[in-house]
Amino acid sequence: MKRFSLLLCSFLCLSCQYFDTEKISAETFYQEELKTIDWAEVDRYPAFAACDTLSEKPSQKDCFEAELGAYLRQTIVNQKIEAVKDIHDTIVVHFSISEKAIISVQSIKMDSVLVREFPHLKDTLQRDLDATKLIAPAYKRGVPVITTFTLPIVVLTDEL
Repeated sequence: MKRFSLLLCSFLCLSCQYFDTEKISAETFYQEELKTIDWAEVDRYPAFAACDTLSEKPSQKDCFEAELGAYLRQTIVNQKIEAVKDIHDTIVVHFSISEKAIISVQSIKMDSVLVREFPHLKDTLQRDLDATKLIAPAYKRGVPVITTFTLPIVVLTDEL
């Protein structure tokens, strides 16, 4: 019986090494978690009042783009801008939305033809985008984040 208990005791002592768990520091865990996050995507898009109730990300994105497009379209229409010649060009607007849901324009790129034809369009777009009211910023893992966007605006004159 002594042999059995001695043998059992030695097995238990030797087998404990197989039950050791590797301890991971909080910093290591944090660094590993950061690697798994896709920083190019948000969990929730910035929201206008009309988009706030949507819960699915594709619907939020579509609503955000549609509301922003409609707002800018109405802004341009209200200016009653007229062109002397036919134009088919694109304006590229780079802007960001802060974690406090404030839009700020970084740059507006327009062709020289558009600048000559519509000299105040750039200022109008800048002013109206800066004045756009969002009710919520973008969120990543429940935290408000800064997002950047590139918005192409196609300028196409109507034929008379």
